[in-house]
Amino acid sequence: MEYRLLGRSGLKVSTLILGTMTFGGKGEFAKTGNTDLNGARRQIDMALDAGVNMLDTADIYSDGVSEEIIGEALDAARRNRVMLATKARFPTGDKGPNERGLSRHHLIRACEASLKRLKTDHVELYWCHEWDGQTPVDEILAALDHLQNSGKIGYVGVSNFSGWHIMKMLATAEKNNTIRPVAQQIHYTLQAREAEYELLPIAVDQGVDAVIWSPLAGGLLSGKYRRGKPEPEGTRKAAQWSEPPVRDVEALYDIVEVLVEVATHYEGASPAQVALAWLLSRPGVHSLVVGARTEAQLTDNLKSASLVLSEDDLAKLEAVSRPPLIYPYWHQASTASDRLSQADLVLLKPFLEK
Repeated sequence: MEYRLLGRSGLKVSTLILGTMTFGGKGEFAKTGNTDLNGARRQIDMALDAGVNMLDTADIYSDGVSEEIIGEALDAARRNRVMLATKARFPTGDKGPNERGLSRHHLIRACEASLKRLKTDHVELYWCHEWDGQTPVDEILAALDHLQNSGKIGYVGVSNFSGWHIMKMLATAEKNNTIRPVAQQIHYTLQAREAEYELLPIAVDQGVDAVIWSPLAGGLLSGKYRRGKPEPEGTRKAAQWSEPPVRDVEALYDIVEVLVEVATHYEGASPAQVALAWLLSRPGVHSLVVGARTEAQLTDNLKSASLVLSEDDLAKLEAVSRPPLIYPYWHQASTASDRLSQADLVLLKPFLEK
């Protein structure tokens, strides 16, 4: 397992993080899985034995049950070996008008509730789970500053923010000398590369590293979904889980065919491992949040940490999944290629190579 500094911080985090959205299986989240306490303990031990040093959860996962299971599963010995990351933004329990968003009122109450469920006095990383366009950014950062100064959180990240949202938060943090996000948790896969337009360039240029959620696109890149074959049962897609959207199923099948082919180049490798290894090779990507419905899936995913793809195979995967150049990027590719930065090249480099 490799450990990388997270953003502009001194915190070293494993390139694979254990995702726990399947813990609990309550309400809509039952569509993603139904891992009980004993299963959670086994998954946590498997991850720790593989070198994973962070668990990722959220207060909304199974309406707090995921956090409760983690709190029960982590005895003192396990807690000393792992860092915790959780998230706030969405309503849990009381659905009143102020029990949502990133206001000072909600963030502080949500954090304290998460700590109680997790049976800990602090979390190492606290994510703003989604943008809140109605709360002033100054207020959001002041609340997060308070939580850090109180010893309840160590670092802050943002999730599902637009590029301009992140830059607004960074500018406000610098102006007010408040806590600065060190990472962004985003969706980015071979099937969905929109993050290359703004979010990954921000990761490279501003040091707000990308941590990837659902790196196998909800199982779509596992190799199970093949052209001309019936869709597998017992999956998120079969359970009508809506994320991520598939806008071009034929393009998805093309990507999966290349994943299957590339996997044959490495002894014992699976298409899922190849998809994860490709992500870990991408500029701006720090780590991947890997969750699993079964222990077999988790075992397979954890092996991706040691898989290094050849340049030829990386090129095949890049070519089959390349996103279109939307404006202003097609214009920059044709008129600004003489003065591009490394952040610009995250998107534009393949289009400039002859």
